[in-house]
This record gives sequence, C-alpha cells and structure tokens, in this order.
Amino acid sequence: MGLGPRLDLRQSQSLVMTPQLQQAIKLLALSNLEIEGFIAEELERNPLLESAGPDEGGSEPRDLADTRDADARDPDSFDPLEPATADQLIAGGDAAADAPLDVDYAAETFHHDGPTDSIGDSIAAGDGPGLDGGLRLDGAGGGGSFEEGAGFEATLASEISLHDHLLAQAGAALAGTDLAIAAQLIDQIDEAGYLTGDCMDVAQRLRVPLARVERVLATIQTFEPTGVGARTLAECLTLQAREADRCDPAMARLLANLDLLARGALPQLRRLCGVDEEDMADMIRELRDYDPKPGLRYGSARVQAVTPDLFVARTRAGWAIELNSATLPRLLVNRSYHAELAAGIAGGAAGKEGKAWLGECLASANWLVKALDQRARTIMKVATEIVKQQEAFFLHGVAHLKPLTLKTVADAIGMHESTVSRVTSNKYLSCERGFYELKYFFTSGIQSSDGGDAASAEAVKSHIKALIAAEGDAILSDDKLVELLNARGFDIARRTVAKYREAIGLGSSVQRRRQRVLGRAA
Repeated sequence: MGLGPRLDLRQSQSLVMTPQLQQAIKLLALSNLEIEGFIAEELERNPLLESAGPDEGGSEPRDLADTRDADARDPDSFDPLEPATADQLIAGGDAAADAPLDVDYAAETFHHDGPTDSIGDSIAAGDGPGLDGGLRLDGAGGGGSFEEGAGFEATLASEISLHDHLLAQAGAALAGTDLAIAAQLIDQIDEAGYLTGDCMDVAQRLRVPLARVERVLATIQTFEPTGVGARTLAECLTLQAREADRCDPAMARLLANLDLLARGALPQLRRLCGVDEEDMADMIRELRDYDPKPGLRYGSARVQAVTPDLFVARTRAGWAIELNSATLPRLLVNRSYHAELAAGIAGGAAGKEGKAWLGECLASANWLVKALDQRARTIMKVATEIVKQQEAFFLHGVAHLKPLTLKTVADAIGMHESTVSRVTSNKYLSCERGFYELKYFFTSGIQSSDGGDAASAEAVKSHIKALIAAEGDAILSDDKLVELLNARGFDIARRTVAKYREAIGLGSSVQRRRQRVLGRAA
C-alpha cells in the first residue's frame, strides 16, 4: 500500500448547534429577572432594539408580527431543539405594526404591570372564581386575585451581618494586638454564633500567648447577642444563663449534662442537680427561653426576594394563567431608525462594512424579539399543561398532588423532555395556595393499595404530617403509620415512611415521646 497525498469525498450528517439556537435554548432556562438583565445588555449592544416597557406590553405572549402577518407562519412551529427554527426566527417583518396606538388600556385582558391592574373592573363585572373548576387551555392570561401593594423588597430592612456587628463592638472595646486577635476570632465565628476555629491556631498564627487569645475570646463572649463566641451548646447556654443571673450550681450541673436532658432522664438529672420536680420544671422552662443559635438574629447575607414568573387564578371560565409582564419588558425593533442609518451609509468598502453590520443588527434584533416571544409561548404551554395535570392540587391542596414526570408533560404538549426541564428551571408560580417552583409539581409516585391511581410523594408527606400532628399522647411508631397509611390507600414501606418523616423534619417516635415528657415537665 503506497503512502501519499490524495483527495477523498465523504458525505456525513451531523447536528450543528448554531449560536442563535444555543442562545434560544439558554433563554428557556432563565427566569424573568435574568431575562430582564439579558435584555438590558442587548439594548446597549444593538441600536435597533428599544424597550416598550412593561406598561406598554400585553399580558399574553404575542408575536410582534401577528398584527401584520397573522397567517404567514404557525406560532407553534418553533421548537428550540429543532435547528431549522433559527432561520425562522431571523425572518423579518414590518415593525411599524409592533406598537399599535389604538390599544384599549381598559380591556379586561390587557394589564399594565401584571394581573392586578384590572381586578377592580373584573370584580365589578362579576368575574369571581369559577364554579365548574374547568381549565381554559387556550393560554390566555386572565386577571388573578392578587393584592396590589409594595413589593416584598420594600419590607426588607438593611440588616447588618453578625460579622460586622461583632467587629464594631470589638473596635469599641479593644485596641492594638487584642483587636487583631479579636478580628481573627470573629472571622472563625459561623452564622449561628459559634466559634469554629481553635484558639491555639490563632495564638500560633499571631505569635501571641494562648492565655491572651483566651482572654480576648472571653471579651467577645460578652458582646451582643448573648451567647456568641461559644464553642459548644452548653457554653452558649451557660453564657446566657450568666447574663440572666441564673447560673447557680444546680443550673450549671444541668447545663453540663444536656445529654441526659436530651434522653429525657429527668430522675437522674434531679439527683445530680439536687432539686425536686418543681425546681427541675422551672430550670427546663428557663432553658427553653434561651437561644441555642444567637447569631441567626443577624443576617449573614441580604435576603433576596423571588419574583413569580407566572400567575394562576381561578375564574368562571376556568383557570387563568398569565406571565408576569412586570418583570419582562417588551422589545421593539426600531425600523425607522434602521432606515435612517441605511440611508446615511456611504458607498465604497466602508459602506459595505456598515451595511453588513447594520444587517447583522437587524437580523439579531428580529431573532431576539421572536425568540423571546416563543419563549413566552413555550412557558405558557408548559404551565397550562401543569395546571391541567395538577388541577386537584389547585382546587383542594397538597394532599391531592398527583405524581408527574417531565416526560408526561412533554408528550402531552409535543415537546422534548429536555425542553420542559429547561422551562421549569428557575421559574416560580403564584396562586391562591401560595408560591411554588414549577419543579415542585413534578414528584415521584406511591402505588395505591387498592389498585387505584398512584399518589404523589408530597401528598404522602402531608398525610404523615397530619397523622403525627393529631397523635396526642399515643405516639405513633413508623409501623403504626404504615398501617394508617395503608388504610388510607397508600401502599408504602416502613423505610419510606421513615425517610419521608425525616424529610419533613419530624423525629422518631422515641424522640417525640421524649419531647412530650420534657414539655409536660416544663
């Protein structure tokens, strides 16, 4: 076989992810607030884009070309996982019809900021909750029964962190080397207020005597909040008892034997402390008033409000589902400005480069507007199917939540499972029952003992929580919970009950019995 250069022709097929298609897929996973930041960057980069603002957009996702060429394309023809859609999105149109001036701002289906702007008109018109509980699956966004008011962000005070609070007190109480030692110690105090480091390490690092570090730590333990800087729970409670002038010998022995208190060994504790039942009850009641995690009174980081991406409300016609347009500005393509720029471009090589750049800006603007519109349509389609599948939850609560998978929703709406996964990521839904992430509605199932429909794991957890809350003095073991759940139609194993019980933060029967004994003693 001879070695040498030669030319060969080969034919192959491969899936090419264009940059626009990759960006379209990325847009699906972003929340409305993240989309708002993305749009702000595009507005700075592309001179042909302009924001109409949330007050000028409709409540329903609407293609800007619908008023111009409603029959020219199928609004559901775009699937983010199909390569051909990038070319469909680039297809242009006349943006003169993008912002019609004859909009009825008082229309029931038109809301300026969100689902609350026309509530008054809806109530006046008698649009109360629906009586039939049916679904309106056309994707229209009706008004929801949500109260207008200041955002949650307005209620968040500017909180100082525990670290800054302790440093401020150290600066007022210490100076020089002691202040440097205090700074090192404060850096090792966690958000609960406990010292996680070792005094010996601090002493070796700063080359100071260990006794001096211990003395500075004792000063820190006098700071607010009381109990901060402790190394153990017993030390934290002891500091608080001293502050309350309640650290007598009996209380000191009780704090030194918290393990016995946790086990409910009250007779042994009474003998160690040398007190009777009444005094022991007073001491336990005193301990309950102390804070085992004093540092949590101060925020380690500012609380961030989560804004809903969707609103769901029940109306006479069924379920009204609406995108939160208050956090999603409406983009427009300024074609008049494009015409001005095109007219001002001179000829020659520089003119060709200018026209090419202007053409890229126009194509990018057209694609982004339509990609955002299709993103909204996809979210609405997925949310509508979720509401349809989980209608019993919206009507009756978590006990009626059904098991649901991404594949079930994907098959129902004719999309890929990965598309549904991206759509439900970082998206939140607000309804009359509360505030939920879209992922919440996808849960595993527990088979029915009578051969009926499977039940959601969240529904089983709610039943376990209700049974334990109503158990009274007869503490229910996990075996007894299995029997009661089987009687309610859930075919569930004991280890599953234990797993679900621990997931919702409930202790075992032994732990609950000890808590009951301690509660009666206090």
